[in-house]
Amino acid sequence: MAMDVIDYEIRGSEMQFVEVELDPGEAAIGEAGSMMFMDAGIAMDTVFGDGSAQQGGLFGKLMGAGKRLVTGESLFTTIYSNNARTKQRVAFAAPYPGKILPMDLRQLGGTLICQKDAFLCAARGVSLGIALQRKLSTGFFGGEGFIMQKLEGDGLAFVHAGGTVVRRELQAGETLLVDTGCVVAYTAGVAFDIQYVGKVKTALFGGEGLFFARMAGPGTVWLQSLPFSRLASRVFAAAPQRGGSQGEGSVLGGFGAGGLLGSVLGGDND
Repeated sequence: MAMDVIDYEIRGSEMQFVEVELDPGEAAIGEAGSMMFMDAGIAMDTVFGDGSAQQGGLFGKLMGAGKRLVTGESLFTTIYSNNARTKQRVAFAAPYPGKILPMDLRQLGGTLICQKDAFLCAARGVSLGIALQRKLSTGFFGGEGFIMQKLEGDGLAFVHAGGTVVRRELQAGETLLVDTGCVVAYTAGVAFDIQYVGKVKTALFGGEGLFFARMAGPGTVWLQSLPFSRLASRVFAAAPQRGGSQGEGSVLGGFGAGGLLGSVLGGDND
């Protein structure tokens, strides 16, 4: 199946969405729950797997769905097809604050490895698979970087990253140490490995974990400043640990539950 060539526009700043324009007969695939709005001429069809040409037959569809299940995604994807005679638009929204990155797979060598929750939508024909890190140490200690998504094809795909995004071009032999959760995506030529931080004291009290992602060129790496896992852990840490609600501005609530002292000592509110 030839890749559909789609036009798009990314709107917004912190909470972005991408608006895709489809010519008659063109289609886009979207992650479950990512659709924001669409024109009336767009037809939706939920398929098993990713709907790419590589998934011909029942066995291929089962394999494609199984790969998505391993990466923590839904077994199904939705195809948005333009069945009208004029151009139609469909929009996909980011799930949390950050940036939407357009990735032209043709210019990236046909393959992109990304975090398992980074994929947002793509042109019809892009294949969604898994990329398992081969080294045993990466499997045991890689955390978020062990099982990643592999996007293949020569079409346009969109991935989402949290916070601010940095693009680094690594030359042959150039190495970058990154927190495993801050890796958004990288091209197929980048070597990914896990490296111990080196010192016991740093590992126990540094707050950065026991291991770094070691990325060696040549290739391109995209990094995010705010991984969703880090955002979720801070929200959970700031939430009341007992039942009921507690207003931040309530003096009585703070005294009654011992929350005033806790807010002073343990909060991030400056």
